[in-house]
Amino acid sequence: MSETILSQAPGRICLFGDHQDYLELPIIACAVDRSLRIKATPNGTNQLLIQMLDLNKKESIAIDSKKTVIQKGDFLRTALKVLKPFGCIPTRGYDIEVQGNIPINAGLSSSTALTIAWIQFLIEAFGTDTEITPSWIAQRAYETEVLEQGSSGGSMDQYAIAVGKMIYLNTVDNSFERISKPIGQLVVGVSGIAKDTFGTLAYLKDHALKAISQVKKVFPDFEIAKAKSIDLDRYLNCVDSELKAVFTAAVINHSITKEAKIELDKSNPDPIVLGDLMNQHHEQLQMNLKISPPKIDAMIEAVLEAGACGAKIVGSGGGGCIVAMTNKNNTEELIRALNKAGAVDAFVVTQSNGSSVNTTV
Repeated sequence: MSETILSQAPGRICLFGDHQDYLELPIIACAVDRSLRIKATPNGTNQLLIQMLDLNKKESIAIDSKKTVIQKGDFLRTALKVLKPFGCIPTRGYDIEVQGNIPINAGLSSSTALTIAWIQFLIEAFGTDTEITPSWIAQRAYETEVLEQGSSGGSMDQYAIAVGKMIYLNTVDNSFERISKPIGQLVVGVSGIAKDTFGTLAYLKDHALKAISQVKKVFPDFEIAKAKSIDLDRYLNCVDSELKAVFTAAVINHSITKEAKIELDKSNPDPIVLGDLMNQHHEQLQMNLKISPPKIDAMIEAVLEAGACGAKIVGSGGGGCIVAMTNKNNTEELIRALNKAGAVDAFVVTQSNGSSVNTTV
C-alpha cells in the first residue's frame, strides 16, 4: 500500500511591524487557522505532477531535469535548488494536490505558506542530511523566496508560519520569542483588491534605505533601531523631501512595535491599548507609506464604528486584507460591518500552530 505525505502551513497576520523586517527591525506576528495543504502520493514516474486545485493550474517538474534558469517567482523549482546542498534530492515522482483556504494575494502570506508546505514535503519525501527545526525550515523558505529571487522582502512571513502562534521576531538574527498572552479576538476582512507585493516592497525599501543613508552622512553613528520619535525633526533635516514620509514611518512604526511588546509582556495585556497602537500603526501605513487604498480605509472605519479596539491593513499594502482586534463578544457585528463596507469575505481567525508534515500508509 502506497504512503501519502500530508504537509500543511498556516497563513499569518502581522500585528505590529509591517514594512519593518526588511530594515532589520522587529515585528510581532501570528500564524492563523487558515492553511494551505499539500497531499502527495508516489506515482511511479520521474515527474512531480502538481495540481493547484484552487487556481485550476497544473505544473510538472522532472526530477532529473538539468534546467538551470529558473523564472522569477518559481518558488517550487527554487526550493529544489536551495535544498540540494542539504542532501534533499528527488528520486521518484509524486502526484501532488495543493489546496487551501488562505485568501490568495491578500496579505495573509499564501505564497509563503505554499513555499513552506512544499519544502516540508520535499524533506519528508527525499530526506536531508541535517537536523530539521522550525527555524531551519523558515530560513530555507527565506532563501527560496527572498535571497534567490532578489526580492525586497524580509523574514517575517517565513518565521511566523514555520514557528506558529504569536512571536516577537528579531529580524537582525531571526531569533524569536514566543508570546502566549491573550489579545482578544481577531477578525479579518478581505478587500478583493489584488496587491503588487514585489513592486510595493521594492519601492518602499529603496526609499527607506536611501533616507537612512542620508542621515548617516550627517550622523555617522546613526542606527535606525535606536532612533527615537522625539529626534525625528533633526534627522528629517538631513533627508530629501520625497523620502521624509517613509523615514518617518520607519521610526514611528518601530516605536509602536516596542510599545506593543511592552504591553504584551504584562501578565494581562490590554486589548484596548493594543488596539490603539494598531490604529497608530495603520495611520503610518496609510498617511506616510500610502499603501492603504480607500476601500481598505472604509473597511477599517466600519469595524471601528462597530466596536473594534483597533484595526490595520495587513501585508505589503495596496490592497489585500485588514485585521481588527476586539475585546467584546461582537465578532458577528464586525463581520456584518465589513460586508456592508464592501469586503468580499470576512471571518474570525484564531492563532494557529506552525507548519507540519506527516506520512500515512
